[in-house]
Amino acid sequence: MGFLLSKSMDANFKKQQEFMLHNARLQMVMQNQMRERQMAMQVAWSREFLKYYGTFFALATVGLTVSAIKRRKPFLLAPIVPLGFIMAYQVDSSYGTLIYRVRGEAESIMTSDHDRLDLPHGTPTFESIEKARRARSSLASFLEK
Repeated sequence: MGFLLSKSMDANFKKQQEFMLHNARLQMVMQNQMRERQMAMQVAWSREFLKYYGTFFALATVGLTVSAIKRRKPFLLAPIVPLGFIMAYQVDSSYGTLIYRVRGEAESIMTSDHDRLDLPHGTPTFESIEKARRARSSLASFLEK
């Protein structure tokens, strides 16, 4: 009798493990899809912003150039330089290789400068979380009185 019960429990345990493994894989796929969607939204936002900023940059450049020529004041062209840097960044962010360079730098940091990723006071432990929870609950009960 005990052997049959043990065998049944082992089969149920095995099924439960397979179910948990399947759920973990499914969750990883869903998280990856969410990450990809968020990245796509960021790139789309950057491209949309580039349209508006590009229009502003073109109008500002034409206006400043015409003013500088009409008034014979070349210093009026000075704002074009920083605006040009911003425009170059936006183009690189929207259609260039910025994302690949950032990803490469992040991978480099994770391999060679891993100590920069450490959290202050280390990784949270169950004890530290419980200590903070108890401190909050005792403070809340003290404030209620």
